[in-house]
Amino acid sequence: MGLTAFLTDRGTLFYNGFIPNPKRAGATFVGGVVLEVDWKGRILWEVKHTDHHHDGIRLRNGNLLLICAKPLPAEFVPKVCGGRTGTEGKDGVMYGDYLVEITLGGEIVWEWRSWEHLDPVSDGITAIQDEREAWPMGNGISEMPDGNILLSFRTNSTVVMIDRRTGAVYWKLGAPPLSGQHAPHLLPNGRLLLFDNGPHRLDHSFPHSRVLEIDPATKDIVWKYQDTPVWNFYSPRVSNAQRLPNGNTLINEGSFGRFFEVTSEGDVVWEYVNPYFVGPPKGQHNRVARAYRHTDEEIARARATA
Repeated sequence: MGLTAFLTDRGTLFYNGFIPNPKRAGATFVGGVVLEVDWKGRILWEVKHTDHHHDGIRLRNGNLLLICAKPLPAEFVPKVCGGRTGTEGKDGVMYGDYLVEITLGGEIVWEWRSWEHLDPVSDGITAIQDEREAWPMGNGISEMPDGNILLSFRTNSTVVMIDRRTGAVYWKLGAPPLSGQHAPHLLPNGRLLLFDNGPHRLDHSFPHSRVLEIDPATKDIVWKYQDTPVWNFYSPRVSNAQRLPNGNTLINEGSFGRFFEVTSEGDVVWEYVNPYFVGPPKGQHNRVARAYRHTDEEIARARATA
């Protein structure tokens, strides 16, 4: 079963997948495997990690960086603010995120643990209606041009930048303006593009989604897309946005399988709705975690590697 996939610069397909995990049966976050395949579907390498969930990437040094989760230290759990009381996992367990850098051969060379760098109070769960099974719920990771890490957390509505040498969080943006965001990444202009889901906004009475371009230096929103009225565009989970070579933005309204392209002025110039629905265990839906558009040149390069 798939989570996310995208074409690499090498013309291969990088894939985050889900495999059954009895240890986390019924959990809201799943994963377990990352792999790379060529155009003909041949697996070039595969790495499994029991704690992997949501996202993983291939670093420029050739290693993998995975979002993982394991039970928080028991004494830390009651310190985490927010969420509905009593909604922790079995036996009061709350899962916390950590990052693992791992070689293709399975050797772990670096770890980063959220509970050692985030504050359980000021970085607590932002929505009182959220369950307390997982904190802070990493859902998107990328390597920045300087080699540092950009990481998104859903349950505390926060994006952070992590120094790869020290592990220190040296930049942070939370709620408001963010709310349950997904898939942040840096654009060539140095700005941050992300899908701001908005299921429980602290600065607005209506849940609604928007796509934001943010200047990291000032934390100002320099461009955004949202609908009018705002509740017409809303995906409470998953989703992403991609800046296209023509300057437009491709948006994946993931909860409803809708992809559309907008101009910088917000005009919709292309739209597609995923016609493929799946059933249980999460009900009938056409949800799409992420969507990317690839150029003819990228497709040709991928085929040439087959």
